[in-house]
Amino acid sequence: MLDVAVVVDAMGPYLAAASIVAAALWLWWAVRRTRRARSCLADRVTVEVVPTSTFDPAPGEVGRWAHQLGRVHHSAEGVPARGSAVRLRYSAEGGKMRCYLEGPATAAAVLAMPGFAEVEVRARQGQKDIQPVRFAEPGEGTA
Repeated sequence: MLDVAVVVDAMGPYLAAASIVAAALWLWWAVRRTRRARSCLADRVTVEVVPTSTFDPAPGEVGRWAHQLGRVHHSAEGVPARGSAVRLRYSAEGGKMRCYLEGPATAAAVLAMPGFAEVEVRARQGQKDIQPVRFAEPGEGTA
């Protein structure tokens, strides 16, 4: 019968090497997650939410809109929660309160979807609009 001390002594170098490899993999994974979160936080989209004067949502509408905002995390594939979070920001400009939704650029389509019947979603000023695709004419650009 094998003695436990002999087995542990024989496995010691392998366990040490495995723990070093595991620590290196964990460090690589942590750095990768941090970089992905930072890049996603640097590339965010902001839309303005403008309600009408008669805006009065029912509790069901609020729940549906909250569920819609919860899908933003899923549309930002593989991005950590810190980078894919939706931020609801309020500001007062010229005596008027404004509401902005901010989220990852990969979820721009979800953020731009209207959540309520009496709310308009606008792209924020100074943000690039979608550029149309232009195809070269036949014979143009070919050498």
